[in-house]
Amino acid sequence: MTKPADRIPLGVAFMLGFCVLAPLIDVFSKLSAQTVSVGEVTLARFVVQAALMAPLVIYYRQGFTMSARVFWLTVLRAAVSILSTYCFVAAVQVMPIADALAIVFVEPFIILFLGWLVYKEHVGPRRFAAAFVGFLGSLLIIQPSFDLFGPVALFPLGTALTFALYILITRQLAPLMHPVAMQSHTAIVATVLWLPVMVLTMHSGIASLAFAMPVGWVWVFLFGVGLAATVSHMSMSFGLRFAPASTLAPLHYLEMVSAATFGYLVFGNFPNALTWSGIAVICASGLYIIHRERQIARTPEPATLLPEAALPEAE
Repeated sequence: MTKPADRIPLGVAFMLGFCVLAPLIDVFSKLSAQTVSVGEVTLARFVVQAALMAPLVIYYRQGFTMSARVFWLTVLRAAVSILSTYCFVAAVQVMPIADALAIVFVEPFIILFLGWLVYKEHVGPRRFAAAFVGFLGSLLIIQPSFDLFGPVALFPLGTALTFALYILITRQLAPLMHPVAMQSHTAIVATVLWLPVMVLTMHSGIASLAFAMPVGWVWVFLFGVGLAATVSHMSMSFGLRFAPASTLAPLHYLEMVSAATFGYLVFGNFPNALTWSGIAVICASGLYIIHRERQIARTPEPATLLPEAALPEAE
């Protein structure tokens, strides 16, 4: 029989696949948002994702019957996923991808705070200090970005907050749903929630919610958003099946490298020295928090769930 430890390299490989593929969501979103609205890109992600997940739902024989609790958690997960996607697409429409993603990486610190505030989890002064330093690192990116792009530079913070809520909801759903069903059902519910918004605001004059029929390559870009989201997050889900989240969490920061690489190759954007300084501070603070959580997990005291908070269990 294969030992669990023997599967950790496979889990790491899947996580590295996520880190390489996930920034492609942002690349295709940025390309699409140059022609169609942010709302339309958001809708395309969930429509394509729902369609791509359908064969997997059939293969794994996942039905649509669910309890009331699972249903409402799925609705909440879809709602915060819509907000998270919308905020980030609005940001990368004008901001460099790496800059926006670096700001989103304050999300583990938000989860740390929410765990302390809402779930009454014990958080020591060292982790609070690390979170504070991480937020200071984000300011190194936000301040010049705000001067250059205006309030849109705050959208990644919206993504960080809503994605933190998304992860907390995912953790509630993880024991109750198969990962394939969770991703598929979330995409379907998100489509059902967001499509009426797009229809009702079609003639409202709100540019970010306008609808225009895609033409040419825009169809490819919109499909790419959903494809990259589906493949990358399924890669993460399978990675978490083969290796502990505490093992994979540090690898998540490698996404910054691929984001900066794609941003440079496709758009000619490369983070400046100040942005790299902010990225370094955020990553170092996050890695320190993961290190502290591992130490706590080795003690006989009840361990917090925060190491896994850096990664959704069944994205």
